[in-house]
Amino acid sequence: MPQPPVIDATLATALVADATTAPSLHNAQPWRFRYVTRTATLELYADRRRSVPHVDPLERALHLGCGAALFTLRVAAAHAGLAAEVRLLPGPDAESGLSDAGRDEAPLARVTLTAPPDPLTTPDPLAALYPAIRRRHTSRQPFDDTPVPPDIREALREAAAQEGATLLFPSPWHVQHLLNVIRDAEWSDAEDEGRLADLDEWTHTGPDADSAADGIPEYAFGPRKRSGGAPVRDFAGRHHPAAEQDSVAFESQPQLALLGTPEDRAIDWLRAGQATQRVLLLATASGLATALTSQALEHEDLRWAVRDPQSAMGQVQLVLRLGYGPAGTSTPRRRVSEVLSIE
Repeated sequence: MPQPPVIDATLATALVADATTAPSLHNAQPWRFRYVTRTATLELYADRRRSVPHVDPLERALHLGCGAALFTLRVAAAHAGLAAEVRLLPGPDAESGLSDAGRDEAPLARVTLTAPPDPLTTPDPLAALYPAIRRRHTSRQPFDDTPVPPDIREALREAAAQEGATLLFPSPWHVQHLLNVIRDAEWSDAEDEGRLADLDEWTHTGPDADSAADGIPEYAFGPRKRSGGAPVRDFAGRHHPAAEQDSVAFESQPQLALLGTPEDRAIDWLRAGQATQRVLLLATASGLATALTSQALEHEDLRWAVRDPQSAMGQVQLVLRLGYGPAGTSTPRRRVSEVLSIE
């Protein structure tokens, strides 16, 4: 059996620093980590103080974000030459949120780090995704209409499948249907005081925007959409409703992909989060700009309508927008000391 390697605080901190670059709803960063030095084990917990209660009352998006951070941790570990054995929801009754060994709540995942048994073994293929970690940013800019090549689409499908998820590129009629459902969600959001309050809490404007450690700062809002079909959340328009001079034309035929799982439990959300990040990192490494679109999926009465009834996909977890265009703007991250404890 491989022996736990000696991982000091510096390396554990570096691994978690990489993990926290993952995307999350409104960049709330709803995670915390605990490193147990004796067993070379990293535990991932949900930080429910950073939930988005009106938009995400079931905490599905919270789990997706934590799953994305978990996959990024796996990539960082592979880059460091470590093998990572992952157990999802390892604690007793973890899925119900009951306590584990006296802690406030059970971990979402436990990652045991080991040195490869043979240093001459083939490197973990996840390590090849490491350069994309710091390059991946949500792009709220227009993409051009150049189609994503079939070979890249197939590679992205395989990436999702390796994490137990399905990636589907919808047909043109389904894309138009998706855009209509997303538009309905946006209209509903504009009249929902609770959802507007969530948005206000996690967006930052004015002098405080540059010093924010989380959320979406004003410099990352992206331009307002003057025309086009791209489903881009209008952060800028909400704060600058009269700024028509900053509006631009987006792509008329957005290239969307649906990522889904067979079932809809907490463990499926964690798998979907890992699959999403694997797809996003591979897309970034392949020269694509990426964004996540979740507006329609934030409404239980609309979520069912996103699925293609002719597909075998069980539950749609995320809608991805892919294409060729400007890379996204980086958004702030909390200090590792705020999210990691070492014992």
